[in-house]
Amino acid sequence: MQRLFARYPALRAWLLLLPAATWLFIFFIAPLFIVLVYSFLERGTYGGVVWQFSLENFRRTFDSLYFSTFLRSFYIAAVTTFICLLLGFPLAYYISTRPPQRRSTLILALMIPFWTNFLIRTYAWLTLLRTNTGLINVSLMSLGIIDKPLPLFGNDFAIILGLVYGWLPDMVLPIYATLERLDTSLLEAASDLYASSSKVFRRVIWPLSLPGVVAGSMLVFIPSLGAFVTPAILGGGKSLMIGNIISNQFLAAHDWPFGSALSFVMMAVMLLATLIYFRSTTSEERMQP
Repeated sequence: MQRLFARYPALRAWLLLLPAATWLFIFFIAPLFIVLVYSFLERGTYGGVVWQFSLENFRRTFDSLYFSTFLRSFYIAAVTTFICLLLGFPLAYYISTRPPQRRSTLILALMIPFWTNFLIRTYAWLTLLRTNTGLINVSLMSLGIIDKPLPLFGNDFAIILGLVYGWLPDMVLPIYATLERLDTSLLEAASDLYASSSKVFRRVIWPLSLPGVVAGSMLVFIPSLGAFVTPAILGGGKSLMIGNIISNQFLAAHDWPFGSALSFVMMAVMLLATLIYFRSTTSEERMQP
């Protein structure tokens, strides 16, 4: 075997890659290929699929109903990502500037609430935001602050709030990892050159933190775009995203071909948005003096 490896050095690398490649093929590539095949088939009369090639499923994805849901899902995911960035960047910067022992405590405090199951945490928001029985509205009305319940549930506000709560650590941690490695001597040099705090941020901190910002934005935007648990619970069945439509096609309507087509269109939108974001970020880095 040693002689074989010496004669073919690339063989060792391929053997090391084989377990991971096998896992990816069985549990990722093969199911994805099955979904792709189903997207070109037709729905049976009582569910299932009919093995007849058709492009009708992809045409239906551009109907006004589904296309507007795509745009709305994109909007909610973009707003969620923006809010997570506004909240997460200052928090990550604060943690990265603390002493090492304090950093570990703050990171632990950030992560502890998210050790609870995501579904349970989403239902916890339900008990807070319900219109008539939610803790927030009941408390405000009992104190005489408001006369009628606030519309906190069953709308985009509730969905965005739940998504921000769910994915905020995914924004904080990549940015923190980038800022933690930031050379503080650069900040001192900028201050010695009489740069203002805002200029230090724009010219030093922000450009050097862009890798973490990009990674965090992708980790928040992609799952937010395909979310279906949070809209299903906090949307109250009145405010749906594309993930809910896809879930309903598979579980309720039993229209697997159309659900597969919607899934692939959504993946294409995610890929396009990711490429545009990375390209624009790279252009910004090149323009930095």
